[in-house]
Amino acid sequence: MKAQFVRILTLVIPLLLLGGCSSTPSKDEDKAGVGAGASVETRGAGERGWRGERGERGTGAGEEADTSSVHGHGAWASASLDDPNSPLATRTILFDFDSSNIRSDFVEVLRAHAGYLAAHSTVQVTLEGHGDERGTREYNLALGERRAHAVKQFLMAEGVGGDQLREISYGEERPVDPGQNEDAWARNRRVELVY
Repeated sequence: MKAQFVRILTLVIPLLLLGGCSSTPSKDEDKAGVGAGASVETRGAGERGWRGERGERGTGAGEEADTSSVHGHGAWASASLDDPNSPLATRTILFDFDSSNIRSDFVEVLRAHAGYLAAHSTVQVTLEGHGDERGTREYNLALGERRAHAVKQFLMAEGVGGDQLREISYGEERPVDPGQNEDAWARNRRVELVY
């Protein structure tokens, strides 16, 4: 009997010690653990050409996206998709030339969408990536895919479930503006969020 008691103690004591070593992250550690960047930067000769460096994080222009609102899901979690005064009404995310970085002027819009999606876990959205007409069809399809993926990664870093997000690239095939000037091309470099 005494031998059995000693054997049980030799099993239980290490388990108790291991349990005492675990810790719960502080609020600051918990927020920081989400990961700041979600995009892949591509720089180069144009929408058509050189793919550039991959793996850089940030929102463009050397800035990193702050994803500290993950746990609160933002003030727009209960907003309606039909409210024209909410950021949720903006469903087109524009990109710089030959880039898949999330621009800083669209970070808050994406946070609003993330809050809404996180609060409505059954809602799904398709992220449609697009490029302008310059360059080869293949390159623009790949660039549209990288743009859609950058938006997906940002939304997931903000707490949206991956099963709520679908990516598709149309490349240059569906321009929103058929013009052949810088204004038209700027409007065509986009990801559309289709609920």
